[in-house]
Amino acid sequence: MNDSLNSTMVPTPFRVQRVRRETHDTFTLELRPPDGSRTLPFAPGQFNMLYMFGVGEVPISISGDPSHPERIVHTTRVVGTVTRAMHTLKPSDSLGVRGPFGTPWPVEKAYGSDIMIIAGGIGLAPLRPAVYQILSQREKFGKVVILSGTRTPADILFRKEMEQWRSRFDVDLFTTVDRAMSGWKGNVGVVTTLISRAPVDPQNSVAMVCGPEVMMRFTVMELQKRGIGGDRIYVSMERNMKCGLGLCGHCQYGPTFVCKDGPVYPFNRIKDYFAIREI
Repeated sequence: MNDSLNSTMVPTPFRVQRVRRETHDTFTLELRPPDGSRTLPFAPGQFNMLYMFGVGEVPISISGDPSHPERIVHTTRVVGTVTRAMHTLKPSDSLGVRGPFGTPWPVEKAYGSDIMIIAGGIGLAPLRPAVYQILSQREKFGKVVILSGTRTPADILFRKEMEQWRSRFDVDLFTTVDRAMSGWKGNVGVVTTLISRAPVDPQNSVAMVCGPEVMMRFTVMELQKRGIGGDRIYVSMERNMKCGLGLCGHCQYGPTFVCKDGPVYPFNRIKDYFAIREI
């Protein structure tokens, strides 16, 4: 039996299989369904609502491989009460899961195009499932370029995987840091400085962008300078989500709800209010 789990209202208890520390304030949880024969299918870019019993609930993007729906992976930073409590979880502990929710990265729509994956900080985690799917279907795409920026070398996520991706002949990967440390020999500067170096055809490229909103704002500007249209630029707007169903209204973004209409949006859809910081 290989039934899928999909609870939209009531959290399903998942078992913590593995806990991995990524950086000083970022960690990864690998979760397994209560029944090992079941799966939780998801698309790259979707998120789950994770419920810490007795503490609260928080939306976290899925950062694992969509070809392995029996293993749900979430990478997050310690930023509040719920994630601080999650940081104390150990293997065999339980965590409530609702989802998956939201719109995915347009991997299938990008067949035949060059791909730019642009991540700022922990934004690489929501983009990682898209990288997995793209690399598993590598022959369906043109150039694949991954641009990743972090504050310091110590903040780089998924180091071993990044090295594996960098070693591939069919992937161009560039990393940069805002502040270099002793021994760092790579690029220094914000991630937007890498965009001009990306070996893609602007007229036949799709860009997927995730990171702090100010980073995404300047990234979109640089992509447009290179000639990539707003209908081929996608951004992930994870903010203020509480219910995952568009009922509570916390994540209203202009005329849309991030949890239902996002978190992944084509830039053209939100360009009129993307730069309005009060929204």
